[in-house]
Amino acid sequence: MQGVHAAVLTNFDDNLQIDHEALAAQIERLIAAGIHGIVACGTMGEATSLSAGERGEVLRTAVGAAAGRVPVCAGISATSAAQSIAYARDAVAASADSLMTLPPYLYRADRGELLEYFGAVASATDLPLMIYNNPEATGIDMPPALLAELVDTLPTVTAIKESSGDARRIADLLHRCDDADILVGGDDWALEGRLIGAEGWVSGVAVVLPEECVRLWEIGDGGHLHDSRSLYASLLPLARFDMTSKLVQYFKAALDELGIGGGPCRPPRLPLTDGELEQLQAAVAIASAARATR
Repeated sequence: MQGVHAAVLTNFDDNLQIDHEALAAQIERLIAAGIHGIVACGTMGEATSLSAGERGEVLRTAVGAAAGRVPVCAGISATSAAQSIAYARDAVAASADSLMTLPPYLYRADRGELLEYFGAVASATDLPLMIYNNPEATGIDMPPALLAELVDTLPTVTAIKESSGDARRIADLLHRCDDADILVGGDDWALEGRLIGAEGWVSGVAVVLPEECVRLWEIGDGGHLHDSRSLYASLLPLARFDMTSKLVQYFKAALDELGIGGGPCRPPRLPLTDGELEQLQAAVAIASAARATR
């Protein structure tokens, strides 16, 4: 799970059915831009609006489009271990390369329950598992000590996606977790995480501006701080939408603004308001102007 992994959108047609052709084209565009991996059926992919069968369809399309050129990670987050395990087995059937899961939805599990949950999910398949810490989304904040314990005790846990927004945790996790890749999970602190030493970044803004995100990661790795800061500044107005509840609508709208086509979202997500769209358009304009000068 090293490098920049795009958290792909699920494209829908005007009838809100999965547009597999558009999804495959999205993945082709991202790979051509240098993206290092694909994450499907996550928040960006509107996974909670997909049926179990549709999740499998999305994964098969993603794996087929990637065609072995980059790894495909399958989101398997659910309300119970049993459901996550069912999604995991579907991911195996679809030939996904790895799995990603949050803690169980809708219940604030304690430490013992989390150990039981992740243990059950991790042991259900042989695929590598990335544990996803996102306190805003789940109401559960897993501190570095607990995440390190999961890495130490569960052999298939090979990556941590840290989305608390506290960049200090990246350094803490790197210190504690020798046997797992530590990934930044928020777009508006990606450079901070990279400079601290994160091995990867799961990104929503990379779906919109993949070349820029890959370049940011690469020049950050090379220590070219001035160039990194300049590029990052042009990305941040758009990247900040990643840490909002309407990130999917914002990034789909950004693709529409760029003429690439993001398309509609399924309810309960509704289109952006006029004011939100104006903010999005301003952010896209900043990124586009910076691109034109490079």
